[in-house]
Amino acid sequence: MGIFQSMNMTGSSLTSQRLRMDVISANMANADTTRAEYDAKTKSWKPYSRKAVVLQSKEQGFSSFLNTASGKTSGVGNGVKVSGIIKDKTPFELDYNPEHPDANEDGYVEMPNVDPLREMVDLMSVTRSYEANVTVLNASKGMMMKALEIGK
Repeated sequence: MGIFQSMNMTGSSLTSQRLRMDVISANMANADTTRAEYDAKTKSWKPYSRKAVVLQSKEQGFSSFLNTASGKTSGVGNGVKVSGIIKDKTPFELDYNPEHPDANEDGYVEMPNVDPLREMVDLMSVTRSYEANVTVLNASKGMMMKALEIGK
């Protein structure tokens, strides 16, 4: 493992956790948005759909596959990358509000599938992960500084 590989892994995690925070913030901001996307087929508005970030292991190309196949892998990871942002397929909630401009014939309004409690729990988890990675980054930096002091 190279001297900067731990910093690269930590940096990739920090970047992906920051994106997760941004997506969670967008979900919370649109928790009551009933007109987020226009459906051209039905000529009607759809409510905001909750979004989630999908993460996967970052591969370093052909050499990592070759080393794994030949058994020369060290067991050290390469970091993480975002493979996509997906929409949650959970059905929208129906809220009875006949005065709402988006109410259907029965007086029900389709509300976004965003659960604020779930979003807050996810945000706390992401925040803890981000803080842990900052701690790892600072520890790596401290070890490198101590290694530079050996030659004095």
